[in-house]
Amino acid sequence: MREDIERLLERLVHASVLERVVISVAALFAAILVGGVLVFASGGFASCRTGLDLGGATFCYNPMQVYYELFLGSLGHPLEGDWSPMNYSLATTLRQTTLLIFAGLSVAVAFRAGLFNIGTQGQLVVGGLLTAVTVLFAAQYVPGGGVGTALLVPLGVLAGAIGGGFYGAIPGALKAYADANEVITTIMLNFIATGVTATLLSWRFQDPDSANPQTRTVPEYAEIPNVPVVGFSGRMDFSLLALGFAVALMLGIAWLLARTSFGYELRTSGVQPAAAAYGGVDEKRMTVASMTLSGALGGVAGAFWVLMQHGRWLENVPPLGFDGIAVSILAGNNPLGVGAAAFLFGVLSSGSSSINTATDVPPELVGVLSGLVILFVAMPEFFRMIGRRFVDVGDAAPARTTGGEADD
Repeated sequence: MREDIERLLERLVHASVLERVVISVAALFAAILVGGVLVFASGGFASCRTGLDLGGATFCYNPMQVYYELFLGSLGHPLEGDWSPMNYSLATTLRQTTLLIFAGLSVAVAFRAGLFNIGTQGQLVVGGLLTAVTVLFAAQYVPGGGVGTALLVPLGVLAGAIGGGFYGAIPGALKAYADANEVITTIMLNFIATGVTATLLSWRFQDPDSANPQTRTVPEYAEIPNVPVVGFSGRMDFSLLALGFAVALMLGIAWLLARTSFGYELRTSGVQPAAAAYGGVDEKRMTVASMTLSGALGGVAGAFWVLMQHGRWLENVPPLGFDGIAVSILAGNNPLGVGAAAFLFGVLSSGSSSINTATDVPPELVGVLSGLVILFVAMPEFFRMIGRRFVDVGDAAPARTTGGEADD
């Protein structure tokens, strides 16, 4: 039995990229099949006027309609005649995709360094608040219009990156110099971030004209601008420029990990820490640096959440950082795979809203369906990650500091 499990793990660890794609697609179809059976069976316990009568029982839910809404509803029903690529559902999907690319990259960078950063949510919260506060303060001294946009948007994103990076460096330093477990410290720092930002908001930054816990709204010219003519309208809270920046950052992180000495040291520290130390890599410095970079990416997610979606910082921050963990695992911690994984999560999120609108299926069951898809698709990559800790990955290349190829 043990030999069979070890052989299975070894086969999974050494699977090619094509084989991993095939496994993910097969897992997706398996999830759809299991979820369809679950939806159909659940319909037998629901009450409805019309449904499929079978064996004396009425089954209220149609699995085909549910999956139609889940996948095509998230794109605005492209098979229908009046479909427009600028529709609200597609904007919602791409907006979620954009934010999850940042959060997924944050987790993936830490994973590649051999660290488990569960604190992306806290880094996102801190970065988002610092973005809102910085932009509101700087807007008093910056002219409006295009000049204000050109100055305030980069300033806000930079502030978010600095805030998130600083908050990520704390567990990195605790790990490097006090041997504190980063899983524990990042979890605790998530709670601390929520409490501290809520206190700062009520003490200093609360919008006096609103009863909701939120900062004042940043000027309209300080939000991420839309692309003229081909872009989505401003009321959809999504900008193609934001998505373009996320894709560019995804490519930049992939290049950083694959083609620079810093990336090589980071990857080697995660795969072969002993070999990296023998090759001259400063393990403590690399731990702090990788957690700082990871936190900065989480802070950027918070900055875009403020400057693209709401135009203000709200105390009730959605769990984008926790979703980023699943996105990173689904992508195999590969920066280039984060985009596809984030898009799948965006489809599931937007499609769930479409199901709730178009069918009588309860939201709890829709959540189970989305969870099944994520679970089935992510599990092979999760077991592959676990297997890499026990199986020889066959990377016998000596550590060096002049760059190298990325392992997949």
